[in-house]
Amino acid sequence: MYILLTAATKMEIQPTVDFLRQHDFQYHGHEIDVLLTGIGSISTTYLLTYNIHNHRPDYLLQAGIGGSFSEQYAPGSLVFVKEDIAGDLGVEEQGIFKDVTEMGLQEPGQGPYTGKFLVNPYTEDWDEHGIDFVRGITINEITTRTARIEQLQQKYAPVVESMEGAAFHYTALMESIPFMQIRSVSNYVGERDKAKWQMKKAIDVLNEKLIEIITNL
Repeated sequence: MYILLTAATKMEIQPTVDFLRQHDFQYHGHEIDVLLTGIGSISTTYLLTYNIHNHRPDYLLQAGIGGSFSEQYAPGSLVFVKEDIAGDLGVEEQGIFKDVTEMGLQEPGQGPYTGKFLVNPYTEDWDEHGIDFVRGITINEITTRTARIEQLQQKYAPVVESMEGAAFHYTALMESIPFMQIRSVSNYVGERDKAKWQMKKAIDVLNEKLIEIITNL
């Protein structure tokens, strides 16, 4: 099996890259390649699609850190994202955000969407890991305003926020390649005091699980 592991930045998966390099990016007969897509949806969509068309993987895995909307998932928590949505695709008028579906620009369920969401149909592959499956939301501008956070929570009830997840889901679904997005929480959404972020812990937890997944292929 050829597996493509993607992340926005090398920092997020450096320990796993080091582990794979020690094994020449081969493990138990599987080839595991690494793609760094850069920050945000645009570069993720382009580079992922480009690489798929040049060397089509059997499985896609996106890994990274993200923010949490829920106290149930504190910094250091690990989640699988079962469904994602672009939370900044639409218009805000008089304090109310309308997405493209509500604007009548896109029909619910159009293309790879299930209703408004980009739903992963392959979650059963991952049940054995004992990690919660949650809803993610993708924002190209990190959410900081209290009013905006409340708006997103009321509208979509997301658990984690990233800047690449929806692009990953969209591309994988359009290409009909099995996939999974795994996120480790580094901070609460809206928390701007970096001293309260737990980047190292989040990266350690993420890579410990990634290496465990690889060794159990």
